[in-house]
Amino acid sequence: MHVREAKNFLVAQTAHQAALEGVPLSDLEKRMMYFTESPDAVEDPVTLNEEFEAQYDSEEYESKIAKLLRRAHARVKKESPEKARLWSDAIRTLNKGDHYILVLWSLQSTDERPPYDSLKLLAAAILIALAMLAWEFWVAPRVSGTGRLSSALHALWKALQASRIILFCAAIALGLSALLARFLLLSRDHERKRKAQGH
Repeated sequence: MHVREAKNFLVAQTAHQAALEGVPLSDLEKRMMYFTESPDAVEDPVTLNEEFEAQYDSEEYESKIAKLLRRAHARVKKESPEKARLWSDAIRTLNKGDHYILVLWSLQSTDERPPYDSLKLLAAAILIALAMLAWEFWVAPRVSGTGRLSSALHALWKALQASRIILFCAAIALGLSALLARFLLLSRDHERKRKAQGH
């Protein structure tokens, strides 16, 4: 698949989705989806950008197209495996270059992430850590001090005691993963805004 074919397919599917939803999509908005500063530009990027910025707000446009792309992709996957393959091929082709439509497509993945998703992971890690502390300083001393455990239960109890280290490490790993996910998300949003401002 060539770059022009890839863009034609994605723009056509986005326009079809807009028509299905009754969302206005002007010719200029569709032309802007072809924007690139590479040699395979459909029209002069400077002129196109100036015409676009005189009529539209970039942030509103990006949000609108990103949502249409996301819903168009979901529809395509349900309609036909062949169309879903073409969509994947189109994205793969465009990823080899620098195209504005990729910025619009990248927005859909961040929009799909639930708000505070990474903070939920961090909260789960804190709860696990608190549970381990309760185990260590409240549950374990009372059970160990009863002296009524059978040998089998005593061995099981020792194994559970040993596993607390693994669980504690898992809680730390979960917390670090949450913080890293949050950092990567913020970095990606910053990079997306930088690229969008460059257009």
